[in-house]
Amino acid sequence: MTQIDYPLHFDGLGKTAQAEDDKHIRDLIEQVLFTTPGERINRPSFGSGLMQLVFAPNSDEMATATQFLVQGALQQWLGDIIQVEEVNVENKEATLQVTVKYTILRTQRREVAQFSRRGI
Repeated sequence: MTQIDYPLHFDGLGKTAQAEDDKHIRDLIEQVLFTTPGERINRPSFGSGLMQLVFAPNSDEMATATQFLVQGALQQWLGDIIQVEEVNVENKEATLQVTVKYTILRTQRREVAQFSRRGI
């Protein structure tokens, strides 16, 4: 089954680009990670608040808290399609590097997705 690709764009035929299920699930994870709560009008609690931590001071406690924050947001918003196994968040020179290990519930397929985002 195919879904609309994220970010929204057009394919070579001028039609809305589509993504297969595995890519779509990865796109959903990215949206949860990098959406700030309050950013979506009809879903004000959607997101993880991760981007607010780009300029936070690094410490072991902050890293642990961030991992729990991200894992909780993923479980809340995507818990019906994935099982989050592990989240690793690194903050290096105003760049967040996030690694998520998860299982797609429908297929029981294990995946690893890495994301990075630079602070503004």
